Amino acid sequence: MAKRTQAASAAPGRKQSLVWVQGLLCGALVTLATPTALLVTVLLAPALVALAFDRAPGRPIARSVALCGLAACVDPVRTLWAAGHDLPTAVALLADLTVLGIAWTAGAAGWLAALEALSLTRAAKLRSARARLVDEWGFSEPPAQ
Repeated sequence: MAKRTQAASAAPGRKQSLVWVQGLLCGALVTLATPTALLVTVLLAPALVALAFDRAPGRPIARSVALCGLAACVDPVRTLWAAGHDLPTAVALLADLTVLGIAWTAGAAGWLAALEALSLTRAAKLRSARARLVDEWGFSEPPAQ
């Protein structure tokens, strides 16, 4: 019982230290790799928006948007690194509407895929609850449409 209490009290502290480490790593990235940080931040803007608005446990929409957005960021980041990793190249890549459009479209596709998965899950739960109520109340199944 004492171990459970210690683990429960240690969890909030660990979360705070993880946030601190994440902030430290983001600061180091911005300081040491400013062009990459700028490029990735702008290309992953839909993921940041999804992260801000997704309040579901596990943040499934934000995770899906981030995953699809990261897939679209690979080529622009590779191009940036191959071209010398400087700020003018990062700005030139961001000025290319094709690069920006592909990244943001990939984020939108991730958003739609997550919404579709969530709606399918919700529909399955509703069908299960309906079948349980039909059995419980003794109604006959309505004809399939």
